[in-house]
Amino acid sequence: MDIKWIKTFIFAAENENFRKTSEQLYLTQPAVTKHIQRLEEHLNVQLFERVGKKVALTPAGHKFLSFARDLISKYEQGVTEFDSWKEGYSRKLIIAAAPQIASSFLPDLLRNFIDEHPTIEVLISVLKSYDICEAISAGRADVGLTRILPIQANINSEIVHEESVILVGPPQCKEDSSFDEQTVLHKYRLISHNHPDYWDKLLKDVKRHYPTVKTMKVDQVEVTKRFIEVGLGVSYLPYAMVKDEIGAKKLVEIQPDKIEPPTSSTYVLTKVETDEVSIFTTFLKEALSYQIKKR
Repeated sequence: MDIKWIKTFIFAAENENFRKTSEQLYLTQPAVTKHIQRLEEHLNVQLFERVGKKVALTPAGHKFLSFARDLISKYEQGVTEFDSWKEGYSRKLIIAAAPQIASSFLPDLLRNFIDEHPTIEVLISVLKSYDICEAISAGRADVGLTRILPIQANINSEIVHEESVILVGPPQCKEDSSFDEQTVLHKYRLISHNHPDYWDKLLKDVKRHYPTVKTMKVDQVEVTKRFIEVGLGVSYLPYAMVKDEIGAKKLVEIQPDKIEPPTSSTYVLTKVETDEVSIFTTFLKEALSYQIKKR
């Protein structure tokens, strides 16, 4: 039995049309027909009923479909695991990370982790914080790194890092005679909702003290930073997200006055405590603890 026959059968069963199947698999329609015929001959049973240009599964076809999907799933999983073995990996760890984390401390941390554990294959999935919680809950990822506390009851969460949130603006802020919180919040738009955790409460506090402030919602930190650089506004962002830009003088920090900036927490989420999960979370905590002491 050829694996190509089974793949063709699954696509044909889903499409109920050999022409659409041929387009999706980049095959000729006669090739699709031949694959199905060969599979039917091998199984000694009719899988499809031909009705004009359409096809429909026979009872035998419906029965075989679940087996075919299982076969393809196991085949693809086996090929993936074999490829990993050829590359020198013996274990795998899937990490789901929020964009803010993936673009800040995670790259350096991963480089060091991979150097210390070369046999663990690390796969990274960058998701919104809410989607990370769902991915861990559903078992689609082994470890989650997020900025929000999960609501799912079947996963474990732990704060592994807390950092200050600061108000940052474009370099031209310094041209103002009074380079302070009140001046920039009256002059510039406040770019909000680029962080999933603290904005609702923070915005109420800002508007209580500065009721005429203009706001603009932007749901991505990297976009927010670029907007600030060109003078579109100011925003409250975790220090780790902007320290490089401040060092390069692309952004400037504005000292707080009436507004007490919040803190930003990083949560590590897990569901099943495998050896790989334990190794990574221990490494993560030690690395973040070292960074805090280094500051």
